[in-house]
Amino acid sequence: MNRIFGKKKTGPPAPSLGETSKGLTGRADGMEKKIADCEKELRVYKDKIKSARSPAMKQQLQKRAMEILKRKKMYEQQRDQVMGQQFNIDQAAFSIESAKANVQVVSSMKQANAELRHTMKKDLNVGEVEDLADDMAELMDDFNEINEALATSYATPMVDEADLDAELELLEDELEDELGEADSTPAYLQANQFPEVATGVPATSPNQPTPLRN
Repeated sequence: MNRIFGKKKTGPPAPSLGETSKGLTGRADGMEKKIADCEKELRVYKDKIKSARSPAMKQQLQKRAMEILKRKKMYEQQRDQVMGQQFNIDQAAFSIESAKANVQVVSSMKQANAELRHTMKKDLNVGEVEDLADDMAELMDDFNEINEALATSYATPMVDEADLDAELELLEDELEDELGEADSTPAYLQANQFPEVATGVPATSPNQPTPLRN
């Protein structure tokens, strides 16, 4: 049958999304260049229209400028279409990449789940872990009791805290009394206890001889 009808020809492989997006980018850039050329021509005709003196010349220039403006609008529409197509291609490529990443994540999670399940069954036992925790708690209690026993001082007598408080208050009262006595001034240092200071010459007795003068 292949000899009679011939074998179906296989076409070239379809381009990838990246190649398609790259091609659309080139087309959009080409459109942008054509739009820029049209704008440059329009500015030239705009200046010519302003400087035209005859109405016929001005009308002809306006007609030419209108054709360039229509061509510019056509390029803008084609550019927008190409950019829309490129957006769809890029979105499809992003979706494919996201789907591949999700497949890898799911595969990794399955592998991790299997390893965790195997470890829990083989190396970990909830009952053994609970027993180990209880043993550790008992050992720590025993260790704390040993430390408390070793830290006990046998030379210190047992004293009631109430007796200590009463003795402390008594000491404070005695200290206040001593401070009060220290602040009081002795009798011999108090005011009006010293004789008055003499301010004149003492009077001479009538029977006392008068001193000789040189």
